[in-house]
Amino acid sequence: MKKTLPLLALASLAFAPVAFSAPVGTLSVHILDQQTGTPPPGVTVTLEKQQQDTWTPLASGKTDQDGRIKSLYPADQDMQPGVYKVTFNTANYFHANKLESFFPEIPVLFTVTRTNEKLHIPLLLSQYGYSTYKGS
Repeated sequence: MKKTLPLLALASLAFAPVAFSAPVGTLSVHILDQQTGTPPPGVTVTLEKQQQDTWTPLASGKTDQDGRIKSLYPADQDMQPGVYKVTFNTANYFHANKLESFFPEIPVLFTVTRTNEKLHIPLLLSQYGYSTYKGS
């Protein structure tokens, strides 16, 4: 047993990056079209982090059939405190539905205060307006 204890400790270090990386679902998003009452699938959503006066791209994805991206933050990185921006590219969604829209994209800036803080950003969408909030 005395010989295996150091080996177990060494083996656990090999998996430390996985154990401390951002948990799946650290940042999720959801869109609901207020006019139709349905979630829009296939909307591209990008995530960026503010670094001084520039934005660094971190991830991008498309909403599923339920209008969700369940895990937008990269699972192989810790989500550190700072200012982030999620941008919903809504132009293609409205164009595909032959509708005009005042907002071709909707950027939502938010602040992360704790490492790997679990966050959800819902977007209630219409052609000429939107609302969002810190969800759970």
